[in-house]
Amino acid sequence: MRVRTLAAAILVAAASAHVAAETPVERGRYLVNTILACGNCHTPKDAEGRPLEARELAGGGLSFDLPFFAGAASNITPDRETGIGSWTDEEIARAITQGLRPGHGRLPGTELAVVMWVNFYKALLPSDLAAVVAYLRSIPAVRNAVPQPVYRKPVRRETYPDAERGFTEADLRDPVRRGAYLATIGHCMECHTPTVQGRTLYGEALGKGGKAFLPSFVKGYPAGWQGSTSPNVTSHATAGLGGWTDTEIARAITRGVSRDGRALGPPMGYHWYAGLNAEDVAALVAWLRTVPARD
Repeated sequence: MRVRTLAAAILVAAASAHVAAETPVERGRYLVNTILACGNCHTPKDAEGRPLEARELAGGGLSFDLPFFAGAASNITPDRETGIGSWTDEEIARAITQGLRPGHGRLPGTELAVVMWVNFYKALLPSDLAAVVAYLRSIPAVRNAVPQPVYRKPVRRETYPDAERGFTEADLRDPVRRGAYLATIGHCMECHTPTVQGRTLYGEALGKGGKAFLPSFVKGYPAGWQGSTSPNVTSHATAGLGGWTDTEIARAITRGVSRDGRALGPPMGYHWYAGLNAEDVAALVAWLRTVPARD
């Protein structure tokens, strides 16, 4: 109850502090550059893994060589030839929430690769989806032709329970539901839930961790990265976050520092989560406290 009460107080204080409502572009900028962490995949990086701001969302930030897919993250700037400048707002929204390319341009009419987490993004509230589209329209167009992807197997998307249930604007006023919404559109549990024989165990092992990320499969992280395995983020007292303080969990999310001071590594997008406001961080912590303990 302490976490929920604290998060609720922060939400009320934040709401009273915002005299003027943010514009759709401002809201879209916040979402894209924090919890959605679009640049984690779509923005090119230097050798140290730092995003190149002048080439924001120009594609190629990460490239993948997986059993089912090979390719690089697309250019999603408004460039008409190499980006999404020729797409309508509806086509951009459909790509984000349904994973379908428009029927023209590059690989017309095909599905987007499964590494585009449509099964989570479908939870975006209509106002937030429109805000993301508005922001993508507002960024500088960058000409950058990304190589054509190769689909080795048909696209098969798993369902994520909270995304299927959906959210309402009223949910954002409740700390735990707000945290669940943020964790869903941030596709947190795609990484932090184990997969067995091609099936992610959202029902029986949500947040248990143990998923491996190998440098042979993903390129674009800092030089020397040796891969990583996602940790347990359930409420388990010893195996998970149950023994952590709120401050320690918040620091791990936004600064990539573990409870013992150890630096955490990719693929978690600490660079982007550092921009989350206090009420959203508190909401994420409140929701993580509710994830059933798994050893």
